[in-house]
Amino acid sequence: MEPAERDKAALISDIEADAQKEAEALVEEARTRVAEKNKYADKQIESLLADAHNRAQEQAEAIRKKAASAAELEVKRRFMKLRTQVVEDVLAQVEERLAARIGDGDYRTTLVNWIAEAAIGLGAESAGVNASQRERTLIDDRLLGEAGEKVRTETGRAVTLTLAAAQPLESQGVILTAADGRTAFNNQVKTRMLRNRRRIRALIHDALFADNREE
Repeated sequence: MEPAERDKAALISDIEADAQKEAEALVEEARTRVAEKNKYADKQIESLLADAHNRAQEQAEAIRKKAASAAELEVKRRFMKLRTQVVEDVLAQVEERLAARIGDGDYRTTLVNWIAEAAIGLGAESAGVNASQRERTLIDDRLLGEAGEKVRTETGRAVTLTLAAAQPLESQGVILTAADGRTAFNNQVKTRMLRNRRRIRALIHDALFADNREE
C-alpha cells in the first residue's frame, strides 16, 4: 500500500474511532438521563401512593365517625321513643285506675278534694258542680258541705256549692261553673293530668329511667 493510502486509511480509522466514542458517550448520557427520570418518576409514584393512602385513611376514619354518630343518634331516637311510649302507657294506666276507684268507699274524699281545688281556682262565691254520671250519684249535700268547709279552712273564704242541673259529664272528674255562668274551672282527670303532665312525666322518668334521664 502506498504511503498516501496508508495515511488516508489511518485518518479514516481515527475518525471512526472518535465517532464511536462520541456515540458511546451519547448513549451513556441518554442512559443516565433515563435513569434519573425513572428515579424521579419512582419518587413521584411513591409520593402519590402515600397521599392516596393518607386520603384513604382519612376517608375511612370520617366514614367510621359518621357511622358511629348515626348509630348513636338511632339508639337515642329509639330510647326517646320507648321512653315516650312508657310514659303514655303509665298515664293511661293511671286514668284506668282512677276510673276503677269510683266505686271505692274512699272515693268521696277524692271528690271532696277535687271540688275544693276547683272552687279555690274558680274564686266564685257560689258555683254549680258537675261530674260524670257515676260520680254524680256520690255527690250529695254532705259531700258539697265538706268541700265548702275545706275551701274555707284553706282560704278563709266561704263558697256555696250545689249540684249542677246540666247533663252529666262524659269523662271522670268535676267541672265547677260560677253561678253567673261566666267562668268555669275544669278539674276532670284528663285536664288535671294535662296541667300536671310535665311533673308526672318527670316522676315517671325518675322512677323508670333514672340512669338515662336527659337533663
